[in-house]
Amino acid sequence: MSVLDGHYDVPPGKVAAVVTSLEMVAPPVLPPDPIGDWSIRRVAQPDLDWYRDLYARVGWEWLWSQRTRMSDAELAKTVRADGVEIYTLAHDGGDEALLELDFRNKTDCELVLFGVTDRLIGTGAGRLLMNHALRRAWAQPLTRLWVHTCSFDHPRALAFYQRSGFRPYRRQIEIAPDPRLDGTLPRSVAAHVPLLA
Repeated sequence: MSVLDGHYDVPPGKVAAVVTSLEMVAPPVLPPDPIGDWSIRRVAQPDLDWYRDLYARVGWEWLWSQRTRMSDAELAKTVRADGVEIYTLAHDGGDEALLELDFRNKTDCELVLFGVTDRLIGTGAGRLLMNHALRRAWAQPLTRLWVHTCSFDHPRALAFYQRSGFRPYRRQIEIAPDPRLDGTLPRSVAAHVPLLA
């Protein structure tokens, strides 16, 4: 596909992001696990209210909205599917991170969701969770582990993935309805993305 150089208007009510897909094809050398008052646990058959609350606390600031739009049946089918693993990171008696690995394709794994709540950004908890994700993924007979991030995510997300051993292989522009305009997300989130009706 050929796209001419230049600037293009984003239609009213839409948002546009640069999406970068990254992959690794062999296990990386992991940095040491940071020390902190955290513990990681797998959540088998997650409760949907629990999942939605954590998804919102981790992702709304970065305009995560796809799972918010799902019906109970759609969400349950997604997060409780065979081959999908959900993890969280507990801190001070609460769950403060979301990790989702999709092993349904037997030769590769997608790191579907990865993030910590605001209170843990910059504490080392994200590194601990990533180390866990990489150990778990590469314990399987994989040929590839991949993830995507976008320009709505935390400004250090892309560099974090690269430091973790992922290498970019594709870049795309995504245009989608702004989830703050239809009530999917509160208008107050993601102040770093201008709200243009």
